[in-house]
Amino acid sequence: MILRLVALVALTLSLAGCIQSKIEPSSEGQFTARDKELLAKAPYAKATIPQPYQRHIVDYHRKEGPGSIVVDSDARYLYYVMDGGKAIRYGITVGEEALAWSGVAKIERKTEWPTWTPTKDIKTRLGSGIPEFVGPGPHNPLGARALYLYSGNKDTLYRIHGTNQPEYIGSAISSGCVRMTNEDVIDLYNRVKLGTMVVVLAPNQGDSPNNPRVALQGGPAH
Repeated sequence: MILRLVALVALTLSLAGCIQSKIEPSSEGQFTARDKELLAKAPYAKATIPQPYQRHIVDYHRKEGPGSIVVDSDARYLYYVMDGGKAIRYGITVGEEALAWSGVAKIERKTEWPTWTPTKDIKTRLGSGIPEFVGPGPHNPLGARALYLYSGNKDTLYRIHGTNQPEYIGSAISSGCVRMTNEDVIDLYNRVKLGTMVVVLAPNQGDSPNNPRVALQGGPAH
């Protein structure tokens, strides 16, 4: 009985070690000198991201190939698919229900410290006080990086980008775009290439607590 218990404990620890693999280098190791300078001047308080929305490595169920991105708006997660049935899972902010977009697109443009020109729809929805143009920097709503999603040759106007409101990671409040912490979007930006496929799952097609269609919980990625 004792030997059987010891063997069970050893197996459990072994499996845990497989799940809790870590990613190196950390996102801070990927910061440029400009990133460090601008993020040191961030005009917002450093947010404590809830543990489920911190970056993790997870077991991945779906069939997208390595290098693909899958956005699960239901669960507020973005997955970067890796080899071996694994993915990096990032916590995100997504669009409100009426503003959410779903479909398949490709990344056709990548920008470090982008500018922001609000669309007419955003100005109408958010009302007066919205600037015509915001230059690059930590005050910009697009944050440190932006990945621009295209369908065919057409700009969908949806982006995966950083944020100046990291406290909302895990929420549905954006104008339809996918927001990530600046640390996470820098990490993702450095992994993806132009032409990367992005799958944004339709409502009710992602994970729920009782139906993990996309991925299983894994260990934190540092």
